[in-house]
Amino acid sequence: MIRRNFAWRSVAVLGAASLALGACSNDSKEPAAGSSSAATTSAGGDGVLKIGTLLPQTGSLAFLGPPEIAGVKLAVKDINAAGGVLGKDVVESDTDSGDTSTDIASQSVNKLLAEKADVIIGAASSSVSLSVIDKITGAGVVQISPANTSDQFTTYNDKGLYFRTAPPDQLQGRVLGDLIVADGNAKVGLLVMQDAYGTGLAKSARAAIESGGGQVAAEEVYDPKAADFSAEVGKIKAANPDAIVMIGFDETKKIVPKLVEAGLTSKTKKWYFVDGNLSNYGKEFPNGTFEGAKGTTPGAKASDDFKKQLLGVDPSLKDYTYGAESYDATILTALAATAAKSDAPADYSKKLAEVSKGGEKCTTFKDCKALLDAGKDIDYDGNSGPIEFNDAGDPAEATIGIYQYGPDNTYKNVAYQTGKIS
Repeated sequence: MIRRNFAWRSVAVLGAASLALGACSNDSKEPAAGSSSAATTSAGGDGVLKIGTLLPQTGSLAFLGPPEIAGVKLAVKDINAAGGVLGKDVVESDTDSGDTSTDIASQSVNKLLAEKADVIIGAASSSVSLSVIDKITGAGVVQISPANTSDQFTTYNDKGLYFRTAPPDQLQGRVLGDLIVADGNAKVGLLVMQDAYGTGLAKSARAAIESGGGQVAAEEVYDPKAADFSAEVGKIKAANPDAIVMIGFDETKKIVPKLVEAGLTSKTKKWYFVDGNLSNYGKEFPNGTFEGAKGTTPGAKASDDFKKQLLGVDPSLKDYTYGAESYDATILTALAATAAKSDAPADYSKKLAEVSKGGEKCTTFKDCKALLDAGKDIDYDGNSGPIEFNDAGDPAEATIGIYQYGPDNTYKNVAYQTGKIS
């Protein structure tokens, strides 16, 4: 179906800290044309729910892969411990999404479709998803991303088979822009990765900065594959901004040294990051390199218990970003299949929104499954928040976390803000 645009309601502050308020992709692709219609599917259920993952094991977002993969594995573990779906264990198959510099994602999708996956969870990068969404939904298979944030998906002709547990960039851009203004920055410089994610998030942030009375003194859009970023940094320096916003992915590791060389350190200018590059850099840089810098990323606060469970799956985890969203995407798929009494995507896709809102509240697969088995309607609230899929397959309510770096180049949360889609 062709999905509608939605307007954001006002943003409310969660937690102790407050602000005055009014993931993820590469090369962009235009949405497919078409009229609203029911999905014509070639994917049929065989009684075993098969979950395929298309998550970054390599490429510019590889740091997001471990928590996302752990989230899926933990969910599969919990589902099977509670009796599985349709009386059988859920089966999982993991593949690499890579990034748009390779054809890894397309090859991975081919493998998962050949294995008759009923759902593909991923990709993390919006542009990687845009490169394979037609192949997935065209095969009649559900795609649920835990990290796609490009606004393009809200109106994409996805046959009603694409969903995401991460919110569109409208909200993160607004929270980021309001944060920058609230921190007292009059002039702002933007270093923006050239792709759907980068330019889309920059557009939303710019709007919030300017509506708050700030000025974008310079906006440099760069090729993430470039060997050197000195020219872009030089133009930012010439604009003499109070704050520098970096909207990108792994290439941020090459940009930061250039900023330091130019005297634009986190101590002379205020630095801001986003979900695509908010990472615990630790010993990768000298102590203090990121001190005081702030960043935003979608996602509610992960409980200590949930983090402990993720570590039980992958003891080497250093970041937890999008782990909860991946977990919830998997649980929701299993609940929808349970409600539909079918693992066929054409059947359970119609139940995904239904199990996410409007019924009796439940927070675990076991408890939700018991309610469904008793013939009750459910409303699953997950580790990433209440979710509640709207008609566009987007979460109707989402939370953005605000983080700040310490002298050890690792970040800690300082506030959460939530917004609804009307």
